[in-house]
Amino acid sequence: MVAQGLFAALFPSDCRFCGAPLVNISRLPVCPECISAILPIPVGTCEICGEGMTGTGREAQTQTCANCLENRPRFERACAYGSYDGELRELIHLLKYEQVTPAANVLGGMLAEAITKLDIQGPVLMIPVPLHSSKRRQRRFNQAELLARAALKRSPMPGGELAKNLLVRTRATISQIGLTRPQRAENIRGAFRAEHRERIVGRNVLLVDDVLTTGTTASECARVLRKAGAEKVWVATVARTLKHTEANFAVESDLEPSGFEIAERAS
Repeated sequence: MVAQGLFAALFPSDCRFCGAPLVNISRLPVCPECISAILPIPVGTCEICGEGMTGTGREAQTQTCANCLENRPRFERACAYGSYDGELRELIHLLKYEQVTPAANVLGGMLAEAITKLDIQGPVLMIPVPLHSSKRRQRRFNQAELLARAALKRSPMPGGELAKNLLVRTRATISQIGLTRPQRAENIRGAFRAEHRERIVGRNVLLVDDVLTTGTTASECARVLRKAGAEKVWVATVARTLKHTEANFAVESDLEPSGFEIAERAS
């Protein structure tokens, strides 16, 4: 009985998303059909930050969203694989909040596709967005680092180098949920510090994370890295919160039964 219980825990029999029986033994409790339902973001996104476009006015003429037209972020360009909703959102939650680390392999493949779309030429430092030390101890891993490693295995980058110790988070921040864009920027400013600057000077940097919402955190990280001497900074994430999903995400977050999960999403 103990052996059966252990086997069931390690190799679940039903898909966590749709409840269908899992045909193949796997430590990832998600069926192939639910994985295949995760699709890339269609065309019609900002060429700088990847936000959904309205298709009218200056946005349509420049292929740049209103926010980037008014206040261009510190990174060159950001790209995500899919929209942060549906099965993709649930898969990211399995990794971050339920420690189902085999999900990182699938998500890493999606991250690799997003990186390819950036078309970065030449050697690049791949830097995962860091967690504060208290959050890292709580979660026991940094999901951005797991995704970066998986992406490199799925699609090796010529000259790509994973550098997890060049950017550190110096203080914990409150949740960004419900904050305005200026409030988000103030909340995150000064929360990161560059280390070993001699390895950053003159280098191109690829910043990676699981989700991009407004780009405030990515822009602050890019600012710190550029100040430390980085030549250019790109951003690649698995998912992007688009305009049509952001309002739903905010409402949903207010209804979460666990305050712990809401606090987790600050990272």
